[in-house]
Amino acid sequence: MPSFDIVSNIDQHEITNAVDQANREITTRFDFKDTNARLELNKDKITMIAPTDFQLKQVDEILRNKLAKRQVDIRSLHYKDVSTSLNEAKQVIEVKQGIDAENAKKLTKLIKESGLKVQAAIQGDQVRVTGKKRDDLQAVIALLREAKVAIPLQFVNFRD
Repeated sequence: MPSFDIVSNIDQHEITNAVDQANREITTRFDFKDTNARLELNKDKITMIAPTDFQLKQVDEILRNKLAKRQVDIRSLHYKDVSTSLNEAKQVIEVKQGIDAENAKKLTKLIKESGLKVQAAIQGDQVRVTGKKRDDLQAVIALLREAKVAIPLQFVNFRD
């Protein structure tokens, strides 16, 4: 029976490259001269550090531009609260990978409400869709691309 998997993965190497490029741009920009503004990457967390809240927003804009140029979906970033000390503002950004249980339930519900003759099953951090006809599976992919989903989706492991 034909099937495919719905996943939400981000290329970690592209994130590393985007952070490096953003750091390089921050060090060369005149408005960040003699400031300690920078980005730090630790596995699935990016920490933005800047002297003021305004400069923190500028660092965020630089990072977003670099990620967009490398085709990394911004919807996978989850911003935490800004913490400010005497002369430093910090913000942590979590890079989410995989489909959490709540979003997986929303996806399966959306697929079942579509009326297509397919089955959707949650398997860890991915959703497997199976059906008798290949056309039904392609209709599900089209449906999910049209739907407004809070996370980026990829369709992998398509089997006949």
